[in-house]
Amino acid sequence: MPSDPTPERPGAFPVLSPAAQALAARCESHVNELARRMARDAFERLPGYSELPADVKDVEIAATVRTGLRLFLRRVRDPQGQAGDYSLFRERAAQRAEEGMPLPMLLRSHSTAVYVLWQALRDEATDGEDGALIELVDFLLRGHEAIIGLVAETYLVEQVTLSAERREHHRSLVRGLLDGSVPPQRAFEDLGLDGPCLVLRLHLPKEEGPAASAVAGRRLLRRVQSVVDRTLGTEAVSLLGVDGGYAIVPQRIDDPDGVRIGEQLCTRLRQVCGDDVRLSAVAADTPSAAPSAARTAADIVRIARACGRPPGIHLMDDVLLEYHLSRHDESSDRIAALLNPVEDRPELVDTLRAHLEHRHDRRSTARHLGLHPNTVDNRLARINELTGLDIASPRGSALALAALLLRDNVPG
Repeated sequence: MPSDPTPERPGAFPVLSPAAQALAARCESHVNELARRMARDAFERLPGYSELPADVKDVEIAATVRTGLRLFLRRVRDPQGQAGDYSLFRERAAQRAEEGMPLPMLLRSHSTAVYVLWQALRDEATDGEDGALIELVDFLLRGHEAIIGLVAETYLVEQVTLSAERREHHRSLVRGLLDGSVPPQRAFEDLGLDGPCLVLRLHLPKEEGPAASAVAGRRLLRRVQSVVDRTLGTEAVSLLGVDGGYAIVPQRIDDPDGVRIGEQLCTRLRQVCGDDVRLSAVAADTPSAAPSAARTAADIVRIARACGRPPGIHLMDDVLLEYHLSRHDESSDRIAALLNPVEDRPELVDTLRAHLEHRHDRRSTARHLGLHPNTVDNRLARINELTGLDIASPRGSALALAALLLRDNVPG
């Protein structure tokens, strides 16, 4: 809408000549007619405007137009301005942002209003009033610059606020869905999810040292969230932290197990977070299956880490035996306790983990750990001596693997 200089800039506009003021005054009787013409005629040419509800066009927009016209005419008489002159424009800009009106449409409506007012002034001018008309047009355009900046700023600030509120609402729903505090069906409906989904568990490397400050963590989280949103698309919802989290995305016919999208996400996240990015995707055919799918995905990632598997995307088939061995029952504590004698020797535990992952190949294990093969042999012998497990035998190897998995069986 046409308007005036900001109240913070008193005297920014010169006092207009009596001739310019007289020309503007002759338009005051046409304010209501001009408002109707803008709201129901001129604005109809804007793409998407015709789809707005009638009450928005006939009441809210028309009222805003009338306010802008009267404010312009009042400022012609007194260019100093008053506090609160912009309140309706701020309110309407925020309201349009909340309703989802595109910003280009909103700004074009203000520019169109300026053009219609210019036409009215031009039509009202008579011979000899060219100078007065130029004064008014200059005043009008300078006022439009001020109001257009205010409207755009208010709209964008409101949009950022609404986006943050929506994201936090979605985070709360995902959290409630996964911890059982929100009924699955209601959570899916509120999140806009429909049909089978994939629940993704992400594990990201933790920052340590000076880089692990709170500010750095927030910056990293914003970058991670941006990558997740860009890769998974607008239909996905997520609950993320600096060390990972969960995402729920509709299942695609051409990628039912999420391998393709998972590989894309891992590749992009490595560019932001480093190499130790892990991901698992588990299908949830119904809303009620989502919490269980999330637990399974978390277990798969945890087990893959415990087994020393390289970072990347992990599937159930990759850790099928290990997954089975990691389930808790009456024997679990006794099996986990088999490694108590080496729990204060992390180098022995790491060697055991790598040795099992590399299928008992001492040279491959040595290369992975950066050791001499003889050092690997010595460590394995020490493990056998301290625990009583014969790592070289099938039974001893299975017990050692199960003990590792059960000791690492914590949420992660």
